[in-house]
Amino acid sequence: MSQARFQKRDRDKAQKEKAAAKRAKRAERSDMVADPEAGAPPAHSEETVLAELAALHAAFDAESMSFDDFEQAKAILLERLQVR
Repeated sequence: MSQARFQKRDRDKAQKEKAAAKRAKRAERSDMVADPEAGAPPAHSEETVLAELAALHAAFDAESMSFDDFEQAKAILLERLQVR
């Protein structure tokens, strides 16, 4: 084979690899769009989380928990709250 044939074969091979990578990336993106919360923790309803926050504030106001415990519980509840 001449050098021109090797170069053409290498260009064709690179072009096919690039096309395959592009197809794989498109497929990955379409999977993410189809199921955006695949790795996300289960969603909690906004009303439930806000009710739990209100109960937490009431317990803190009644002095039945320390400030540190209140802050920890509040942080956990706020993580559950989904921002849109």
